Amino acid sequence: MANDISQQIRSSKPVAIWLLVGVAMIIIQVLLGGITRLTGSGLSITEWKPIMGALPPMNEQDWNITFEKYKQIAQYRYVNSHFDLSDFKFIFFWEWFHRLWARLIGVVFIIPFAVFLVQKRFKNEMIRPLVILFLLGALQGLVGWIMVQSGLDDSELLYVSHYKLAIHFVLALGLLCYTLWFALQLLVPKEQLTISQRLHSFTGWLIGLLTLQLVYGAFMAGLKAAATAPTWPKINSVWWPDNIHSYGEHYFGGISFLFAHPLVVHFVHRNLAYILTLIIVIWSWKAFTTKGTGVFNKTRWWPFFLVVLQVLLGILTVLNVTDQHYFLWLGVAHQFVAMLLLLSLVWMFYIIRSRKTVNS
Repeated sequence: MANDISQQIRSSKPVAIWLLVGVAMIIIQVLLGGITRLTGSGLSITEWKPIMGALPPMNEQDWNITFEKYKQIAQYRYVNSHFDLSDFKFIFFWEWFHRLWARLIGVVFIIPFAVFLVQKRFKNEMIRPLVILFLLGALQGLVGWIMVQSGLDDSELLYVSHYKLAIHFVLALGLLCYTLWFALQLLVPKEQLTISQRLHSFTGWLIGLLTLQLVYGAFMAGLKAAATAPTWPKINSVWWPDNIHSYGEHYFGGISFLFAHPLVVHFVHRNLAYILTLIIVIWSWKAFTTKGTGVFNKTRWWPFFLVVLQVLLGILTVLNVTDQHYFLWLGVAHQFVAMLLLLSLVWMFYIIRSRKTVNS
């Protein structure tokens, strides 16, 4: 029996490695999306050509034609009218690279999939997760194009809607987490699972709260909200913005100001970070007082380390908002660690099980 299990793990290992490569590529894709947003590059390519679009303009004439198409949209007329061709090439590169990497992910999915299919490495229980992965990837690409297209069609829209950006971001995170979960199912033997119903439930709620924080992070990027309060620890010399209670009544109506006013979004995102850090400290204390397997004991410190690093990067990002170079790369690092924090909690949610889920 033990030999059969060992043989199954060996047989599934190439599939698991393939999935982990996918996890790494999705992380890079999300980071490229962050760079695209922070550099204002998302609307630089005004056409969707899934095949021919893999190549950038190949000569000066093609570049000029592409630049002329960009000049027709509102972002150029109202924000970037000072751009020359070299400026346009800079923003074009990031959007093109973002799309190119998405195509590469598709290639990395399709070719090994075909090879493993011929080798008959896919077991019956893998079919459903593979179909879900394919659908999630296709949906992500579709939403990405709809998001960009909305900015091209609207004659007054200077940037893509922060709501659509958040949806695109959350779908990418969902694809990322699902790919990791699938890989863990193939790699982690049940003997390495730790049984703790309370800690399992706690971890699930923590993932939910972190997801909300990540949505607000997307709102921050979409609304360029970091610039509304480039100070720390206070927000523009106060702990609580003086007229924050009046925004909903006078400017947005209802509660939509909680998601649409840049300063309010900044305030919520910053304070959610403090709450999240405190809860992860409590989670870590519970984790270190829980008896678990060796793999649990070796990795339970990850969330605490990553959340502390994440808060530090968040502070540095806000304080350097006026320096575009430092702000860009600190923002990307902040996003990268946020994904690692999410994946660390997904990992914990996988290896910590309640008795009801240990066999699933």
